[in-house]
Amino acid sequence: MLSEPVLPTVGDGSGIEPDRRIYPEELQLALRNKALPLEGLHYDVTPTGLHYTLIHYDIPAVDVTTWHLEVGGQVHTKLSLTLEELQQRLVQTLRVTLECAGDGRALLHPRPLSQPWLTGAVGTAEWSGTPLRLLLEEAGIGEGVSEILFTGLDRGIEGGVEQDYQRSLPLSVALHDDVLLAWAMNGAPLEPQHGSPVRVIVPGWYGMAHIKWLRAITALLTPFAGYQQAVAYRYSQSREQPGKPVTLMRVRALLIPPGIPDFLTRVRVVQHGSVELRGRAWSGRATITHVEVSCDGGSTWALAEIGEPQGAYSWQSWWYLWDASPPGTYELCCRAHDSAGNVQPLEQHWTARGMGNNAVQRVRVLVM
Repeated sequence: MLSEPVLPTVGDGSGIEPDRRIYPEELQLALRNKALPLEGLHYDVTPTGLHYTLIHYDIPAVDVTTWHLEVGGQVHTKLSLTLEELQQRLVQTLRVTLECAGDGRALLHPRPLSQPWLTGAVGTAEWSGTPLRLLLEEAGIGEGVSEILFTGLDRGIEGGVEQDYQRSLPLSVALHDDVLLAWAMNGAPLEPQHGSPVRVIVPGWYGMAHIKWLRAITALLTPFAGYQQAVAYRYSQSREQPGKPVTLMRVRALLIPPGIPDFLTRVRVVQHGSVELRGRAWSGRATITHVEVSCDGGSTWALAEIGEPQGAYSWQSWWYLWDASPPGTYELCCRAHDSAGNVQPLEQHWTARGMGNNAVQRVRVLVM
């Protein structure tokens, strides 16, 4: 327990003080993009309007009546499909948790300059579409193909490079049964900010791989070296280093902040006594084995109860009954462990681009 039962000064309520200098460019990005309010973790399936969004450039104005998906490159038969033609193929629905690779970037010290996520760049939705594998088999993959490239309709300049948003997947990943070309989210057509009319869903991978406003799929003989692949989404200690590619989501748990918030600081206020703590935990293509909760800033830990998985790629619920006494200021933490042996670290993973920061969440609570 911390010593003084007083409201802390201005911060994000996480217990980690971010760099307070906010640049106009970051503010522009923060106002264009949207995190999930952590109370939204109550929902098994995130309502579409609460699901996080990250838009690199502009939201394209797409005329669905003239839109076509082109499948080409090193294939035996090139395809050009309307949305109606795509929807006539096999339909599959999956519940998938998506998280932005930059989630938690604004809590890093020093803070990399980009979209200033604190927490909540995550959401879980039910995505419906056609398995990508079926289209690739229909087109016929040529000999020697190593990657499948996806091109979106969103275009801009990043790192001094004018570009369409493009990324590729290794052929082995692209042929996975559960990679979807999705046109529906939570039972309704995709909304513009979520990639209408069609986007890619790659279960278990960070959000940068789920290309929105898809217009083309191209089979490649050699690895794609575009900006979003070779520069933007990398783990490295400097921007000059090539580093390692960002792929699967790291193990993570988030706590729904208990009680009620102070408006400005977001510090939570609860009455002393029994308080049920709840949250969600997830990991890329691994199941959550257990979640731990600390009420003293990470000095001691106790096991939480965890719910049954609601699908191979969806987050899991967890809960813990906390004896919130005596009155004072506390720092709540949670950390998840997965079936691959991964556990959330107490300290940040610092990278030059602010990727993959899955350090434990810290929430300040004033017990009255």
